[in-house]
Amino acid sequence: MTAQIPERMMIDGRPRAMCSEPLSSYFALLGAQPRFESTCTALWRGYIGHWELIDRRLYLVRVDGRLEDGREASLATFFPEYPQRVFAHWYTGTLRIPEGRELAYVHAGYASVYERDQLIRVVRGVTVDVEIRTNGTAPDDASPIDGYRVGAMTLIPPTHDAGDKR
Repeated sequence: MTAQIPERMMIDGRPRAMCSEPLSSYFALLGAQPRFESTCTALWRGYIGHWELIDRRLYLVRVDGRLEDGREASLATFFPEYPQRVFAHWYTGTLRIPEGRELAYVHAGYASVYERDQLIRVVRGVTVDVEIRTNGTAPDDASPIDGYRVGAMTLIPPTHDAGDKR
């Protein structure tokens, strides 16, 4: 599997890459995964969730993607009563926020290794612990790019006519 485009997390007013997919827990709770169009090998799930931590609470604030029927997905698609943001009460797990320079690129999922990982443990949508895991120090000649990146992907043509709104 190709390295995946991450979810986005706003922490302390700063956008960050998040190598976790809390929305998949919501879909599992529903018992049905919506059918998203996948347009590249680096985004098999077909969407990007945008998240915020506010007062230790995890919120979903935006969903970018297209459903297989051609409709644009949005927060209102899944949470019509909460079009601005929704508290992620369904999510319990650990959110991984990679930090620093890349130590090892792995062309699979979120397996690449960075100098540090911020690990945010969440229980029913509320942060209960934050840990910084140090994975090593990049050599002086390593790429100066700080944070997560995808090394390569293959684009997949859409399965529907761009003008077709069905």
